[in-house]
This record gives sequence, structure tokens and C-alpha cells, in this order.
Amino acid sequence: MFTDSHCHLTYPELVDNIDRVRAAMAEAQVDRALCICTTLEEFDAVQSLAARFDNFWASVGVHPDNEDIAEPSIDDLVRRSAMPKVIAIGETGLDYYQMAERKGGRTIADMEWQRDRFRVHIRAAQQVKKPLVIHTRDASADTLAILKEEGEDGRQGSVGGVFHCFTETAEVARVALDLGFYISFSGILTFKKAQDIRDVAAFVPLDRMLIETDSPFLAPIPYRGKTNSPAYVPFVAKQIAELRGMSVEAVAEATSANFETLFSGIQCSSNS
Repeated sequence: MFTDSHCHLTYPELVDNIDRVRAAMAEAQVDRALCICTTLEEFDAVQSLAARFDNFWASVGVHPDNEDIAEPSIDDLVRRSAMPKVIAIGETGLDYYQMAERKGGRTIADMEWQRDRFRVHIRAAQQVKKPLVIHTRDASADTLAILKEEGEDGRQGSVGGVFHCFTETAEVARVALDLGFYISFSGILTFKKAQDIRDVAAFVPLDRMLIETDSPFLAPIPYRGKTNSPAYVPFVAKQIAELRGMSVEAVAEATSANFETLFSGIQCSSNS
């Protein structure tokens, strides 16, 4: 019934207990999950996990905030995207969060390497016609500007994708929707101080919405502070259902259908 559109199952606390993770998913009626890649170094593990199970899929990409790792070329991403079960490019985007503290006092101008990396991902996605998984934090203006500059404007030839773990404003959501992107919400939606994000979730059209866990991070209430798991994505759906005055089942059905539409008609499969 439910789809976790973004999780990191190769982290030790999850992959070392993958049978228990999958059993919990089945019990919670979470039918499938997209396993996200954040470095080229971890891609083989991510893709192998997706290939092992019929209800897991994979992405290929390098997270915008990762340094001291292999820098991807367009060819690197294109070649890996052709492997079985790889359905998306990312996660990619821009992350300027606490830049001064975390980046040794660097300025936005100093972050050109992130912007260059983002463009590489966009161009690879356009070459292979697979959607982008977008991460943006404290960088929405530049993220949207680069997407437009690279031709991701919702018109013919655009690959589109999803803004994952959305924490930006309603105006950013409007622009992303206008560019043809989906918006995905995580367990943050359940946090006490996240009313602004709940307001965005009430505004985003249901047919352009996904849900996710971003496991092992950002566990929803009542599990906040613990290791997150795809089995907890129903709590995100429950929050959306309450916001919109509809059933959890309806949210599950819509967001799973959206997942299939975005990722080339992926069909639900039983757990194996």
C-alpha cells in the first residue's frame, strides 16, 4: 500500500538487519522503497541491494555536501544508470546549510563546485531520460535557477523529478511544481515545530506528492531520535491525511501511484 520514495538502506544499522527491516515493512504494508545513492563509492552496495529484492530500486548520484570522494562525470552517472533497478539520478542539488561553520568560512561564491556537480547530474539525467532526486537546503534560489538554466522547465525534453525531504517555503514549492517536479515529505512533517511544512503539505496537490523516510534519519513522531526505517513511512501518510481530511489509505494510494508515474510506470511487487 505505502511507498518509501527515499531511504538509505546501506547504512550499517539497516543493511546489517535487512531481514528485520523488510519484515517490519511487510507488517506496516510498505510495499516498496527507493534506495538512494550518495557517493560513487557506495553505488555498488546500493545497486546490489536493489537487485537482490524485487521491491527495492536504486538511484545513482553524489550528494551535494559530500567532499573528499570521487567526483562524478556525466559518463560515470550514465553508465551506472543503465544497470538493473536504477531508476533515478541523485540525490543531487545544493546544500549551503551552516556554510560558514561547516565549510571553513567559505562563501556562496566558493561553492561553485557544488553547482558544477549539480549541472553534471542534470545533464546525465537528460541524457538517459531518468528523473532527478533533488536535495536543497538553504540554497533554493540557486537550485531553481540552475534547473531552469539547464532546461528543466517542465516543457518537452525536461526529465523532472522530485524535491525530496521538502523543508522550503510554499513559494519554492510553487516554482518546483511549475517546473514539473514532485514534492516529497518526510517524518519532519510530524515534528511539533514544523507547522510551516505542514502548511506546504496542505497546499501541494495530492497528485504531485510523494512520501519518504530518509532512513536512517528523521524518524517521525513517535520514534523521533531513533533509527528511522521504511516501516515508519505510514506515519508521514497519516499526518498528510489529517491535514487534508482524508483517509490514510487514500494518501497511500495516491502517493504510490505518483511514484509509479514519476519513475516510468514502476509496478508494485510483493516482498521476496
